[in-house]
Amino acid sequence: MAFDAEKGLAKGNFSTESPDVISVDNDAHSHNTGVLARLRALEARMDKKLGVESEAIVRKRPEDKKKVHWVEELSMAALWASGTMNTSCFATGFLGWEFGLTLKQSIVITIFVSILAASLSGFCATFGAVTGLRQISVSRYSFGWWPNKLVALLNSIQQMGWAAVSCITGGLALTAVSDGHVSLILGIVILAVVALIISFVGLNAILIYERWAWMVFFVIFLIIYGQTGKYADNSAPATVTGASFSGAVLTLIAIVYGSSASWCTMASDYYVHYPVNVSRVKVFFMTTFGIAIPTSVGMVAGCVVASALNNKPEWSSAYDEGIGYLIQDMLYPRGFAKFLLTLLVLSGINVNVISIYSSAISFQQLSRPFARIPRFIWTLFCFACILALAIGGRQKLNAYLQNFLSLLGYWCTSYAVILFEEHFIFRKGNFDNYDLEGWNDPARLPKGIGAGVAFALGVVAWCMGMDETWFIGPLAKLIGTGGGDVANEFTFVVTALSYIPARYLELKYFGR
Repeated sequence: MAFDAEKGLAKGNFSTESPDVISVDNDAHSHNTGVLARLRALEARMDKKLGVESEAIVRKRPEDKKKVHWVEELSMAALWASGTMNTSCFATGFLGWEFGLTLKQSIVITIFVSILAASLSGFCATFGAVTGLRQISVSRYSFGWWPNKLVALLNSIQQMGWAAVSCITGGLALTAVSDGHVSLILGIVILAVVALIISFVGLNAILIYERWAWMVFFVIFLIIYGQTGKYADNSAPATVTGASFSGAVLTLIAIVYGSSASWCTMASDYYVHYPVNVSRVKVFFMTTFGIAIPTSVGMVAGCVVASALNNKPEWSSAYDEGIGYLIQDMLYPRGFAKFLLTLLVLSGINVNVISIYSSAISFQQLSRPFARIPRFIWTLFCFACILALAIGGRQKLNAYLQNFLSLLGYWCTSYAVILFEEHFIFRKGNFDNYDLEGWNDPARLPKGIGAGVAFALGVVAWCMGMDETWFIGPLAKLIGTGGGDVANEFTFVVTALSYIPARYLELKYFGR
């Protein structure tokens, strides 16, 4: 085994065989009897006949990849546009108004924070094509074999939570368009089932669907701007001042940040089929702006409509009933509004498709026994969990959004910082310093002690700076009457400063 003399990092000149660890595909097929074997055989047959993706987490080697046509390369941005331009982002846009901020303040925060947060996801996406690995497998090169299991679990929960939020907002829209004849629970079930069908097939179906779906919702949001913009209130002052104003700004930043940064833990999942030599700069910018611009389109529309509630009391009453009723009331004529609302219901499907797929393959990376369970079984499991979360949280959408999206940003900050420092400081920004053949071998991966220490300290930082409905950290309490969320900022500093010495010590004493 050869090591970098300065850093002790494993080079890529390893034997591809390990006597102690069997690769995920061989490990799975070595169990040729029993229920799991029959299920995997079924998955393989469905893959041949229907294109259902099997062996999803296995590394895609350079020789197995094909040239990607430029039309398909547009999926780098279109995929995220379809997943972010939805009713959930629209609903998030109302939070600035609820916190007492002006329309201008809410818009500025939304746009600039979306770009900043999306850049984290853009950076993580650049690992997919060159390594051929899913995002959770990529982070094994910093978090190691065992600590990375926590990352896989958190990502699975995160993606299911995103899908639950989307089911709620889409279900509210479906209830409104049916004039209450379709219950919220039934609406949630309908959205989840349609997303299940698409994600069940796998990556190919997802890329084809998401490549075009965004166009419909972009047109709808343009119509929303056109019909509601004249009612926007850009003259009303902020209802919070002083330290309370600072607290409101910081808390909104945390929520918007969480919305775009949360994609970083699964971004590379959708680039593993691209050639190794695809431009990483292109991947970065198309992913960053593919997330930031559509997110801003939806959220700013929410900001505009929220400001209009000051001038339109009937809209305010409709908003109290649910986001779907508001959309139906603010668009005209009535029949056209129902048509657009019906299309908007489909926007909930877009994010669900991505979230169900990524959460399923994250579960497969929790352990070797879990990897032997076919992806389609995990897809069904995630579908059931999403239904439970959505139905349980359906009555408190804004509280759900505020707390959940903020929490997403906290741990994603630690994750992205650790990957960034590992790549540029310890791997010299060179993928030759990654033992890609050892991606599934604990003996050829870092111990993960440095990442574990930095991540744990990051958790302490979250708790110190978070401002949630159920808990306000001691640092957050110092800002205004309602607190101000500084968890992301504090987490960034603590993680960045602690990972470097912790990783140096790990290399010094363990050599990898």
